[in-house]
Amino acid sequence: MPPSKPQFVPDRLEDLPYADHLVPHRGPLRGDDRYDTVHFDGGEYTDQSAAGATFLECALTGVALSGVKLRQARFNEVWSQASRWVACDLVDSEWQDSAVTGGVLAGIAAHGAALRRVVLRGCKLEAVNLRAAVLRDVVFEDCLLRDVDFGDAKLTGVSFPGSTLEEVYLRGATLSGVDLRGAVSLGLPDGHQGLRGALISSTQLLELAPQFAQALGITVKDG
Repeated sequence: MPPSKPQFVPDRLEDLPYADHLVPHRGPLRGDDRYDTVHFDGGEYTDQSAAGATFLECALTGVALSGVKLRQARFNEVWSQASRWVACDLVDSEWQDSAVTGGVLAGIAAHGAALRRVVLRGCKLEAVNLRAAVLRDVVFEDCLLRDVDFGDAKLTGVSFPGSTLEEVYLRGATLSGVDLRGAVSLGLPDGHQGLRGALISSTQLLELAPQFAQALGITVKDG
């Protein structure tokens, strides 16, 4: 089985199929509101609440979100570029056919979230809680994942081409067709825990061999 190919994601706002229909956003975010073909451009949103809101065919460019509550929000065909998501509440949120490029996600609570056909490209993810989340056909391309928790999550058809994994936790996760072969490095503190159902390369297998040996109670000693 060949490595997973990165999905196509537009590099420019004008290449979005709904670009001509976008209207600028004005004012604060509101919970349970519906944002349809809205462009959030360069704004700062701090400690606001958009819990339960729906974002449909929206674009975010250079936006800074800090402490924003987006619990149970829905993101459908949303394109985010060079935006910062810091200490946001994305618990039980739903993402579909969306992309996050060149962004930063730090201190994010997203346990129980559902992601389907989502691409994260050139992003830095740090201290992101995706416990018990459901990810299907998700691509982490050229990303840095540091202290990201997939514990008890369900990952299907997820790939990591060109990404660096540091302190990524998979204990209790259920993996199916998860392709780790394109990852630059695998920093998995849980070792073999949670790797059942994953695809790794022979080189990665050698790198993980000491952890496998330890888990099996094998002592490796030369001489």
